[in-house]
Amino acid sequence: MTPILDVANLGIDFGGLQALDDFNIQVYNNEIVGLIGPNGAGKTTVFNLLTSVYQPSRGSIALEGKKTKGKNTYQVTQSGIARTFQNIRLFKDISVLDNVMVAMHNGMSYTLAEAVLRLPSYWKQEAAARRTAMDLLAVFDMQGVADAKAGSLPYGAQRRLEIARALATHPKVLLLDEPAAGMNPSETAELMTTIRSIRDRFNIAIILIEHDMSLVMGICERILVLNYGLVIAQGTPEEIRNNPLVVEAYLGKKDSDGKKGIQAS
Repeated sequence: MTPILDVANLGIDFGGLQALDDFNIQVYNNEIVGLIGPNGAGKTTVFNLLTSVYQPSRGSIALEGKKTKGKNTYQVTQSGIARTFQNIRLFKDISVLDNVMVAMHNGMSYTLAEAVLRLPSYWKQEAAARRTAMDLLAVFDMQGVADAKAGSLPYGAQRRLEIARALATHPKVLLLDEPAAGMNPSETAELMTTIRSIRDRFNIAIILIEHDMSLVMGICERILVLNYGLVIAQGTPEEIRNNPLVVEAYLGKKDSDGKKGIQAS
């Protein structure tokens, strides 16, 4: 089976600081992969490299066999990698619906003149985009707030809207940076169901960074652990839960019997 995303020997230095080194991952279609590690381990740096926010000092990234080196963030998004952010980055003063539709404009083919003159080709594409945006909002049960300002939504709803907006770019790989941040346990449980539904409905691969171990262990088929810019372990949730390097370096916790292990909640 050919991976949809193939990252080989990826690394980046900031001045004399090696932020990430020898990062390797192959992600296959319909796979959910977790990326965990302590704060400052290099997780978001990986996402910034995958989306060309940063250019790597070494290594390669290939999406469907095509290298992304030299592409800017916009071009990478067009190629099929979309992301959300640790800190929500919505257009808070425009509507929920418009936030989703903004992400769809890179797929529009009408000209500036057609838009200014409001020609039929413009209206036809805008109407189709509106329908698609409403369908995406319905996935998150947000169609009822389509006309509300994005900034007026509760925190959890803003998180869901950011995922909907990322999906509007028709990604092949979706990067979720701490999607459960700020959510309560019931919202997190609902998010787990939603992420699985997104994977199955849109037939995409998902890589997520998350500190909530109940979500990571409950939803990921495979997990990579970063520490000081290096991958120290990878495997199934059960393998990661009991890996002594991970326990020592990251989530070690003694239970009542004095044993160590990663706690999923």
